[in-house]
Amino acid sequence: MPEQLEFAGQTALVTGGGGGFGRAISTTLAAGGAHICVVDINADAASATAKAVTDAGWSASIHVCDLTDAEAVQQLIGDVVAAHGRLDIAVNNAGIGGAMVPLGEYPVETWHRVLDINLSSVFYCLRAELVAMSADGKGGSIINTASIMAEVAMPTIGPYVATKHAVNGLTKAAAVEYGPHGIRVNAVAPSFSRVGFTAESITDDSAWDAMAGQHALGRSANPQDIAGAVAWLASDASGFVTGDLIKVDGGFTAV
Repeated sequence: MPEQLEFAGQTALVTGGGGGFGRAISTTLAAGGAHICVVDINADAASATAKAVTDAGWSASIHVCDLTDAEAVQQLIGDVVAAHGRLDIAVNNAGIGGAMVPLGEYPVETWHRVLDINLSSVFYCLRAELVAMSADGKGGSIINTASIMAEVAMPTIGPYVATKHAVNGLTKAAAVEYGPHGIRVNAVAPSFSRVGFTAESITDDSAWDAMAGQHALGRSANPQDIAGAVAWLASDASGFVTGDLIKVDGGFTAV
């Protein structure tokens, strides 16, 4: 991709850009020629990703934003368009795992936090991104980070499962509504990857070894696996793909 510069002259926004997936997505799209707007609530994390991009000779800017604040998201997208002319690619990647507790004991305040970050923030971003991309009639590509939990479920993470199912539905709804505007909306569904909140929740090496064995490819996901799928969905190579959930799970759901 760096040789082809698939995204030369384009502006890409990546939320949760300071995390493991976000950093890999940012550097991959930047290598293809895009300017990356690294969005994160953690300024240090966003700065670290932007530095990784610019140190490689590519282009990035830092945007600190609380994505659970609808007005702040509107301002964010407005600032990006004002600074760069338009928004070509948006990756709504920010998310949390929440508590690992059976539903009958799940704290109500944590339920609301998981919904706010994993679902409401995606809606706020989509709402602003879709308007921005349709304004000049040139369209664009939006990719939401869902999870294999958008299709299946596991014990003790019910709210997370619920939000990822909902993100899949929101993706399809946006794709149907805005396809006539030339905007493609898809989602990626990663399996288990030892980064971010998953790495914090599961610390036992033997548990990760066992989990790797549940994938047809014999390993868990790494951030670059996800970044590659996102880059494909952002590119013209997937120009007839919209409203889809692309599983990047090493065959986990096939085993």
